[in-house]
Amino acid sequence: MSTQRNAGALIGGSVLIAIGILSLLGQVFGGLNFWSFIWPFIIIGAGAMFFIGMFAGGKSVSGLAIPGTIITTVGLILFYQNITGHWESWSYAWTVILFSVGLGIYIMGIYAQDEGQRTSGKGLMKVGVIMFIIFGGFFEMIFSIGSGSVLRQSIFPVLLILLGLYLIYTRLTHKEAE
Repeated sequence: MSTQRNAGALIGGSVLIAIGILSLLGQVFGGLNFWSFIWPFIIIGAGAMFFIGMFAGGKSVSGLAIPGTIITTVGLILFYQNITGHWESWSYAWTVILFSVGLGIYIMGIYAQDEGQRTSGKGLMKVGVIMFIIFGGFFEMIFSIGSGSVLRQSIFPVLLILLGLYLIYTRLTHKEAE
C-alpha cells in the first residue's frame, strides 16, 4: 500500500512542479500565455489518472477505463476546439463521447480478458461513429453555408454518402449470408 501511496505522491508532486514551472514561465515571459493553449491537458491528465489507477489496481478495477476514456476524450475535443476555434463542433462532438464509452468498454474487456465486453465496446463504437457522421454532416452543412473551405464543406456530405453505401452493402451482404 505504501508503494502505491509513494507512486501517487511522486505523480502528484510532478504535476504540481510542472504547473508551477509553466506559471512561472508565463510570468517571466509576459507575452506568452501558456494556459490559453494547454489548459485542455489538465482534463486529459485527469483522464489519464484513471488509466494509471486501472493499471495499478489490476483487473478488479478494469472499469476505470470507461471514465478514463470519457474524460480523456472530452479533453481531446476541447484541445481541438481550443486550437482551431471551432467551438460550434460541440453540436455533434458529443457523439464522440458515446464512441469513447464504447472504447472504454473495449479496453476494459481487453484488460479483464472478457470477449463479451470487447464485443459490446465495438458495437457502441460503431454507433458513435455513425452518429458522428450523421450529426456532423448535418451541423457542418448548417454552420459552413457560405463560409469555410471547399474541403470543409464537402467532407461531411461525402462521409454521409460513404456511410449510406456502407449500410446498404452490409444489409445486402447480410441477407445473402442468411
